[in-house]
Amino acid sequence: MKKKAEWPRKLRSQEWYGGTSRDVIYHRGWLKNQGYPHDLFDGRPVIGILNTWSDMTPCNGHLRELAEKVKAGVWEAGGFPLEVPVFSASENTFRPTAMMYRNLAALAVEEAIRGQPMDGCVLLVGCDKTTPSLIMGAASCDLPSIVVTGGPMLNGYFRGERVGSGTHLWKFSEMVKAGEMTQAEFLEAEASMSRSSGTCNTMGTASTMASMAEALGMALSGNAAIPGVDSRRKVMAQLTGRRIVQMVKDDLKPSEIMTKQAFENAIRTNAAIGGSTNAVIHLLAIAGRVGIDLSLDDWDRCGRDVPTIVNLMPSGKYLMEEFFYAGGLPVVLKRLGEAGLLHKDALTVSGETVWDEVKDVVNWNEDVILPAEKALTASGGIVVLRGNLAPKGAVLKPSAASPHLLVHRGRAVVFEDIDDYKAKINDDNLDIDETCIMVMKNCGPKGYPGMAEVGNMGLPPKVLKKGILDMVRISDARMSGTAYGTVVLHTSPEAAVGGPLAVVKNGDMIELDVPNRRLHLDISDEEMARRLAEWQPNHDLPTSGYAFLHQQHVEGADTGADLDFLKGCRGNAVGKDSH
Repeated sequence: MKKKAEWPRKLRSQEWYGGTSRDVIYHRGWLKNQGYPHDLFDGRPVIGILNTWSDMTPCNGHLRELAEKVKAGVWEAGGFPLEVPVFSASENTFRPTAMMYRNLAALAVEEAIRGQPMDGCVLLVGCDKTTPSLIMGAASCDLPSIVVTGGPMLNGYFRGERVGSGTHLWKFSEMVKAGEMTQAEFLEAEASMSRSSGTCNTMGTASTMASMAEALGMALSGNAAIPGVDSRRKVMAQLTGRRIVQMVKDDLKPSEIMTKQAFENAIRTNAAIGGSTNAVIHLLAIAGRVGIDLSLDDWDRCGRDVPTIVNLMPSGKYLMEEFFYAGGLPVVLKRLGEAGLLHKDALTVSGETVWDEVKDVVNWNEDVILPAEKALTASGGIVVLRGNLAPKGAVLKPSAASPHLLVHRGRAVVFEDIDDYKAKINDDNLDIDETCIMVMKNCGPKGYPGMAEVGNMGLPPKVLKKGILDMVRISDARMSGTAYGTVVLHTSPEAAVGGPLAVVKNGDMIELDVPNRRLHLDISDEEMARRLAEWQPNHDLPTSGYAFLHQQHVEGADTGADLDFLKGCRGNAVGKDSH
């Protein structure tokens, strides 16, 4: 257990607010124009509430209200809360993709912390990229920090059927293409998909990353699953406000919480909950900021033998609301601990170990959080595939895949990019059937650019009309955590930098062998070398703005797709006073 720091002591914020010098009066005097009395600047912890609220980030649209609850908790614990708006990258709004801006948001958050008088931070997040970006930024500064998420929206219902945000969007869209649902019915269903504030109610990326924050120890126990409109979400926000003040007094930092053991706990948790493949990229990026050596091999090693026991869409049938009522993530962590799959002594933001937090919790619904013998997938986790088509790795989510396709050999039908796919996929003359393997190029970190969630390519109507619901699909793109199917993602190196994916041709035979972790293009080594030598990039490069910076510095998906100059820069949080 960490030894607590001496208290009282001089805090970082006193560099701005403590004393009687001209510079201090400059900083303190201007802030007093908000009506703060002088005794608030007496050396108590100044807490930055980093809020990703935005009207254009609907998942986070209720965070202003939660921020007030965080402030109440900070005040109660004797701190001084100051709310700070930070970059909010909405998955359902930003083009070309929110992933393009995750690193920009992380950089903005890092500088917001580094350049301003905060002693500790509350990371107020929700939508897919806001959670990892704020944790990345906070990890780089390594000031005491704690996460509170906005929580998932309530269940959707359409004509008596439970409707999952995202998951049913893909399902209903395919039904329309197959002639099983009218466009009018699709529009009617739209109104039932998102009926309250909050993030996606499936085990999509937002719910996954909320679970990852809790499994890493960066959020209070139970945070991940409380619905966004439940009064207990407000209580969690207020308790988080109280806790961050004590974390500052104890000097409990992200680097002391997010250890290699914590990341291994998170990887195993992701397997147990059937979490999003996006967690791979985000945890790799966060680990890079903390200076932890985490790799794709760790994902395969830690997750391979963990059963998927959370029966939620897209892998199962329930939604986050039922997950919360069943006991939420603490029950899953307890199950992992009982199975010898949890580092029980990993420290959390509460100051207690993860096992102390969860050892006495109860599972209130064993149809939602299943016994291991009834697991959705006996060997869950994220599968890491390698071979001549993915020398640096590719990933697949077995709990969302079709068992009969996990070993498959098929003819490649190639799309050069997303525009090529859209132009061809609905053409009845497209030479494709259900035995083929769909391949899409140039959708990775540099190629799209930004690595959009287009990897779960919709099937061609001519196949859907046969009643076929899944085919093997391979790309260097990502997939929404709400999506499903036998989809190979994050193929590295990506096509845009001349990875082997770039030279796949129509008619090539590809072998997928998930049990043996193999992804192979059936051509000779000599033919592969010849094709790669002849390859030329065919996508336009940005020439200005953040897109140019991103293109020049983004790394591959296999290491987290962070900007190369932002890794390993933890610490040095105090800004220099220029006045």
